[in-house]
Amino acid sequence: MVKNILMISRDDLIFKNDSEVRVRMTEYGTLVESLDIIVFTKRGGNVNYDNPVKIRDNVFAYATNSKSKFLYIFDALKIARKLKKPNLVTTQDPFEAGLSGWLIKREFKTKFQIQIHTDFLSPFFKKESFLNRIRVMIANYIIPRADCIRVVSLRIKETVKKRYNIYNVGVLPIFVDVKKIRETQVREDLRRKYPQFNFIILMAGRLSVEKNIPIAISVMKDILKKYPKVGLVIVGAGPEEKRLKSKASKMKDNIIFEPWSDNLPSYYKTAGMFLLTSNYEGFGRTVMEATASSCPVVMTDVGLAGEIIKDGYSGFVIPVGDKDALEEALVKMISERFLFNDFVVSAEYMAAVLFDKDEYLDACRRSWEECAS
Repeated sequence: MVKNILMISRDDLIFKNDSEVRVRMTEYGTLVESLDIIVFTKRGGNVNYDNPVKIRDNVFAYATNSKSKFLYIFDALKIARKLKKPNLVTTQDPFEAGLSGWLIKREFKTKFQIQIHTDFLSPFFKKESFLNRIRVMIANYIIPRADCIRVVSLRIKETVKKRYNIYNVGVLPIFVDVKKIRETQVREDLRRKYPQFNFIILMAGRLSVEKNIPIAISVMKDILKKYPKVGLVIVGAGPEEKRLKSKASKMKDNIIFEPWSDNLPSYYKTAGMFLLTSNYEGFGRTVMEATASSCPVVMTDVGLAGEIIKDGYSGFVIPVGDKDALEEALVKMISERFLFNDFVVSAEYMAAVLFDKDEYLDACRRSWEECAS
């Protein structure tokens, strides 16, 4: 067992009592003697804690309460200096959190693990913003200096190995509680909620640029010419919401926007299919949740595509940004519904093999022990 782990995170839901990430941190606490979590937060934002927050007897979270995002790295280092020396520091990304972790590694002479949750080596990531270009530069410096690396998909493992010529890269996907999702009862039926549709395409996630939701809206124009009773339900919120609603305004009877919901399993279980059109993903959690809910999937070739969702076997996988391929896949899903059972059975089998909570926690513990040794 690793004695003391220090984790650097961006996820302020750690401070929310009933959040899934809070539960996960509690479970991580069973694997170590102590777990300290430093969370990047901005003073005056949603989270303001001047004192440590106790998650369980051996797990504490610390908010940086930074005056500026530019100070996250240094404020994390200040907090780390007040804590017991870690045997391992693990960071949520190879960017700002990774830079903090590397500085802590140097100061404490400890082991350093980088977690990579997004496909930052995708060309789309770099093109998205100037900040992302800076982040790639940081990652290029930090990753070769880590003692070990954990990624969430085989896709990222292969690109990291090729780019940096390193081989101590372990794969541990984001945990999805498949059993819990399967046992969740339907509380809200999309088919009853929107009886005007005879087939419902569901999308869910943050409404941001990398999700490339505009391509789905564009393709709906052609889909509706052939199948006027098809509906697209988009669940989520984010910076692109206003622009997306404007783009879909002429099809508002067939394209419905809903705010983010904790009731997604009900939606997955009552939709005709789930659609993901992202330019890049580290993993694709919503795809995994849809699969656990027996909802067939069409997705771009990102994240777990090729692992859980294999084209023509457990779903349809299309090239990123390919409108024609997307339309063809949607038409097949709508018109050839006999595909559903084959896709669902194949995807469910692979999900069940990969996602067992005890095995996941054991793999997490081993990754920390191997890195700290």
